[in-house]
Amino acid sequence: MKNGKKMFILIEIILAVMVIVLASAMLQEKGGKEVDKVSVIIPNSDDTQWSAFKYGLKMAAEDQGMEVFVASTGAALTVEEEKSAIESEIENGADAVIVQPVSGSGSEAMLKKIQKKIPVMLIEAADLKDGKTSALPTTEPDQYAMGVTLAEEVLKDFDGKIEDKKLGIVSETFDSETAINRKRGLEDTLQDTGVKIRWCISNSSANEDGNSIMSQPKVDLVIALDDSSFIKVGECSSSNNLHGALVYGIGNSTEAVYYLDTGSAECLVVPDTFNIGYQSLTEIAEHLKHSFRKLRNQEVSYNVLRRDTLFLKENQEIIFTMSQ
Repeated sequence: MKNGKKMFILIEIILAVMVIVLASAMLQEKGGKEVDKVSVIIPNSDDTQWSAFKYGLKMAAEDQGMEVFVASTGAALTVEEEKSAIESEIENGADAVIVQPVSGSGSEAMLKKIQKKIPVMLIEAADLKDGKTSALPTTEPDQYAMGVTLAEEVLKDFDGKIEDKKLGIVSETFDSETAINRKRGLEDTLQDTGVKIRWCISNSSANEDGNSIMSQPKVDLVIALDDSSFIKVGECSSSNNLHGALVYGIGNSTEAVYYLDTGSAECLVVPDTFNIGYQSLTEIAEHLKHSFRKLRNQEVSYNVLRRDTLFLKENQEIIFTMSQ
C-alpha cells in the first residue's frame, strides 16, 4: 500500500506540473504578440502599377502567417515625408518596413537610422553618389540589364542597323539610382550603333513650361524607362501624337499591357513585381524568425512582352498578377 500510495502521489505531482506548464504556455501565447506586422511605404500606393507587388505581399503574408499593411501615400514623397510615414508605422506597431526609397540626398542616411530601430528592406536601391553600393538590403531586378534588354530589342527589330535613327527618352526622373542604371544600360548598348539621342525629358515635368512629349523634335523611337512614362507615351502614340515614332519601354501595369496589345507600343520589358513583393516579405519573415540571420539582397527576374506573345501561358500568368 505504501508503494502504491507513493506512486499515486508521484503521478499527481507530475500531472500538476504538466497543468502548470501548459497553463503558463497558454498565458504567454495569449499575452504575447501573435503575428509580426510589416508595413510597406511606397509612393502613390493605390496606383495600378503596384497591383502585382501587393498581390505578392499578400501571398507571402499568408504563407508566413504575418500581417502586412500598405500605407496610404500620395504620388510623390520627400525624404522627410517618407521618414514621417515610417515613424508613424513604427508607433503603430510595425516590426519591420518595406520601402521604396525616395529620390534625393539624405534618403540612404535616413533609412540607415530607421534600420537601427527595426529591419528595413528596400524595393529599389537608395540614391548614392560616386558609384557606391547601398548598405541596405534590396529586392529588385537588375536595372542595368533591363536597359540593355530594351536596346537589344530595338536592335533586333532593325537587324542592328539604326545608324540613321533618332531617339527620345522619357523617365519619371533621371535622378534615382533605378533610372540612372536603366538609362546607362540602354546608352551603353547603343553607344556604337550610330543612333542619335535627340532628347531626354522627365515625365514628372512633361506638362510644365511646354516641355511635353508632343512638343519635342520628331524622332523615330521613344524609350520609356518606367511604368508611368510608358503609359504617358502610349497615350500619345494611340492618339497619333508621336509623328509615327515606335515605342519601347519598361512597365508593370495592365495599362502598359493595354498599349502594347493595341499596337501603340512595340515591346514592353516587365520587372517581376509580384516576386519583388513576395521575396521582400519572405526575407523579412526569415529575419524576424531568426534575428541572427542578416537580411540579404534579393534579385528578381524580368520578362520581355510582345503583342504576339501576350497569350503564352507564362505571360498570361504575369498579366494575371497585375490584375489582382
